[in-house]
Formats: sequence, structure tokens, C-alpha cells
Amino acid sequence: METSIRYGGDSKALRIHAKEKLPIDSNTHLQLHGELDTRLGAPTCLTALIRHFYPSLSADLGVGLKYNRQDKLHYTVRAKKAFPVTTNGFFNFHVKGHCDVDQEFRQKRSRGAAEFSWIIFNLKTDQDVKLKVGYEVFDKVPYMQIRENNWTINADMNGRWNLRYDL
Repeated sequence: METSIRYGGDSKALRIHAKEKLPIDSNTHLQLHGELDTRLGAPTCLTALIRHFYPSLSADLGVGLKYNRQDKLHYTVRAKKAFPVTTNGFFNFHVKGHCDVDQEFRQKRSRGAAEFSWIIFNLKTDQDVKLKVGYEVFDKVPYMQIRENNWTINADMNGRWNLRYDL
């Protein structure tokens, strides 16, 4: 199980996030994840997705259910495609999309992004770094991510930010 502690500038509470991937076959798994808000003492988000990976296309597709405290139950679809920029696979261009619809199949929220990611292994001894720079198409906002081993910081040009520590 993957667990992390998260804090964002838009929240005044620490969140505990957990994710589990249960294999179905070699390219498909059931992904479960949830988030507990420590201020509320209750889960804020629970998701179950069937994710299928297409190795020959460097792509994946996920469909499932998502529950959050504000909007209740949603159906969710997400997809991601990678385009290698270098032959070693450390510098890539990604296109990704995500759509949530409510129980009546009215569109609730769509997100789409294009981003570059660069992985730097052993920048210093035992220090791996991943840099992402992207553009969220629907919100029309640039964003960035810096990940160093277990620490991740995300920020966008609207001033939103969050910090994550993987346990």
C-alpha cells in the first residue's frame, strides 16, 4: 500500500492518503485510494478504478467510481499518453485527461493537460529528482511539480500549491 501525508495552501488540514493496486492481469489492475481529512476526522475522497495499461502505446486508461464529500458519487474516466522525447525515456511529453460525471451523466468536471517531465537519477548520491512543467487546458493555467525522493511540491500560476510526503 502506498501512503502519503498531504497539505495544501487551500486547506487548513493535513490529509492522509492511501492507495492500493490489486493486479487483475499483467496490464490491468484495480486501483483503490482514499483520503482522510485530519481536521474533519472523516474521509473526503474514495475512488475505485480499473486501470489498463497499453505498453506498446505508452498509454493507460482508467474507469471507475469516485465519492467525495461535496459532490457525492461520480463516474470517472481518465487517460494518459506518453511521448518519449529522448531515447533513454528520462525526458517525456505527456497528454492526459480526466472527466467526472454525476449519477445522471451530466458532465461535472473535465481536466486535461499537456506536460513535460524530466527524471534525473542520482542527482546527488541517493537523490532522484523529477521535474514537471505543464499546462492545464480547461483552467488555462501553467503548473509545475518538483519531486525529490519522498517529497513533492506542486504549484500553479494561480497561486495554488500543495506539499506531499510519501511514507
